[in-house]
Amino acid sequence: MRLETKRLIIREFTMTDMADVHRYASDPMVTEHTMWGPNTEEDTLQYLRMVIQYSEQTPRNNYELAITLKDGGALIGGCGIYRMDTNAEMGYCLNRDYWRQGYTSEAAEAICRFGFETLGVHRVYATCRPGNAGSAGVLRRIGMKQEGHLRQHLWFKERFHDSYLFSILKDEFARSQKEQWSDKR
Repeated sequence: MRLETKRLIIREFTMTDMADVHRYASDPMVTEHTMWGPNTEEDTLQYLRMVIQYSEQTPRNNYELAITLKDGGALIGGCGIYRMDTNAEMGYCLNRDYWRQGYTSEAAEAICRFGFETLGVHRVYATCRPGNAGSAGVLRRIGMKQEGHLRQHLWFKERFHDSYLFSILKDEFARSQKEQWSDKR
């Protein structure tokens, strides 16, 4: 499994990625809005074992992938998509050294494209915490529309959390891709 964008290679995780994954997964700033973390080394090791098992499943519905830079190969984060019939949920997490450089939007767009073109889903959705303006901005940049505000629907880190719900449909994604292509001409 490998996706390629202008600046990124999105690939399967391997056990040799442990140090790079743990660098961002153990960072309290990176995990402030996640349901997990900050990770211990054991947490990160268990995560890698789990996602490597995903890559061995047939049929496969869960994809957790490493985001690496084409130039130099540095692992800068992860992204995933989880198919459930005609819908898929996507997500991402990046080492904060690479925030605000467009990498998250580039990876999120690639994972949406994979969902629509390869997995054949009709709708891709994502959630983020209301306090995570950067993530909400990524979802809007890739053409997702905010569908709602889910109030206190998740319990983690010893309290209830709200989420914003975003989605994009297959035809909306195709239309936004055509518009981007014509804008670049």
